[in-house]
Amino acid sequence: MAQVQKQPQKLTGAQKAAILMIALGPEISSSILKRLPEHMIEKITYEIANTTKISVQQKEGILKEFKDMTLAQDYINQGGIEYAKNLLTKALGSQKAKEIIDTVSEITQQRRPFAIARKADSQQLFNTISKEHPQTIALILCYLQPDKAATILSGLPEDLQADVAYRIATMNTTSPAVIRQVESVLEKKLSTLIGSDYASVGGVSTLVDILNSSDRATEKNILAELEQEEPELAEQVRSSMFVFEDIVTLDNASIQRILREVDTRDLALALKISSEEVAEVIFRNMSKRAAQTLREDIEFMGPVRLVEAENAQQRIVGIIRALDEANEIIIARGGDHVIVE
Repeated sequence: MAQVQKQPQKLTGAQKAAILMIALGPEISSSILKRLPEHMIEKITYEIANTTKISVQQKEGILKEFKDMTLAQDYINQGGIEYAKNLLTKALGSQKAKEIIDTVSEITQQRRPFAIARKADSQQLFNTISKEHPQTIALILCYLQPDKAATILSGLPEDLQADVAYRIATMNTTSPAVIRQVESVLEKKLSTLIGSDYASVGGVSTLVDILNSSDRATEKNILAELEQEEPELAEQVRSSMFVFEDIVTLDNASIQRILREVDTRDLALALKISSEEVAEVIFRNMSKRAAQTLREDIEFMGPVRLVEAENAQQRIVGIIRALDEANEIIIARGGDHVIVE
């Protein structure tokens, strides 16, 4: 009877790291290890101490995997995930490329500062940081999931909400020393990990993500306060909060109400550069005759300047915002997305 051959046991991340450290030698390995978080050092050194044999195939495989991941990270830094995936697919095939990108993405996420805050319960985190300096709160919220950041921001006193929101929107880079110091305090209070290099955090897009997940009262309060203190910044935030492509998230009744206010030429111009999904949603909420007329208008319009089409989209977004402010349409947000009949 033929003997069933055992499949080689899959190595854990710590075991792979241990083999890599052994393969690289003590001098290089020591310089790498001292840059890692303490909990990772403990795991890797444990595996190093318990690794007695490494086959040539294992060693070569780990070194190649490390080389591929380093290459993938370089490609991501140069042009982003899609760029890296395309180059790796050409070099290694689609399946291998996907595995490498997934691994690198997972590692990058784990290394991102304030993993402690992202894993913590929202209420526990709020209780821990709500009494901190507004700049400290802003820094931590920049690294959170938008919905969690929104929950914490909503719980702050109104004057503090606006102060923290302003600091998020105007934050650009943060020193690694400051990040490590804040993390260290958070580790002691919540119990966990992390560290990094100069990081690009915050900005208008971060604040928009948080506000889009906030309840309407929090959003209005923050925008009103920003309007008084920094009107240009407030307008920049407002203009980023709802974009033309977001029309697909609206209910049919809201879309039909918007269409009654929109200039036909603006609509044709706007749809010239919109996605098919947006166009279909618009056509679906018009009569067959009106939809056919609009399709013909778009076709006979011919080429248009991009700026004209973008301006038309912005005018329509302005109408949507005005209708939202007047409570004539529904834009679902974090705390008020439940609709009752």
